[in-house]
Amino acid sequence: MSGARFDLPEVDAFTRPYWDAAAEGRLLVRRCAGCGRAHHYPREFCPHCWSEDVRWEPASGHATLYTWSVVHRNDLPPFGERVPYVAAVVDLAEGPRMMTEVVECAEGALRVGMGLGVTFRGVGDVWVPVFRPWG
Repeated sequence: MSGARFDLPEVDAFTRPYWDAAAEGRLLVRRCAGCGRAHHYPREFCPHCWSEDVRWEPASGHATLYTWSVVHRNDLPPFGERVPYVAAVVDLAEGPRMMTEVVECAEGALRVGMGLGVTFRGVGDVWVPVFRPWG
């Protein structure tokens, strides 16, 4: 596995709309037509009611910080080159929680509930959603 990239998502036919939207600077979530709840990460069924009647929907890109950890050491390439970084869980305005990274924010300024907005970082051939302070 020499040279393997641990930071690149596996893009397949199902997730292609998500990654194409991200490349255009848009965040998508999946919403269930059965129960009405949104979810993230993208799945082909609703994790709340198990319905398969789920669709892609644009997300606002607004979130609040739920929790975080400042990573000072990571031996997996290429993460070691980026330390320290802020691994985080955010609550999207649409409801789902999402694992991500907070960027452009000093460690001491991080606060539970702080407003964040999505931005995208190019990683290889894909664009990955990350969040920065907003409003």
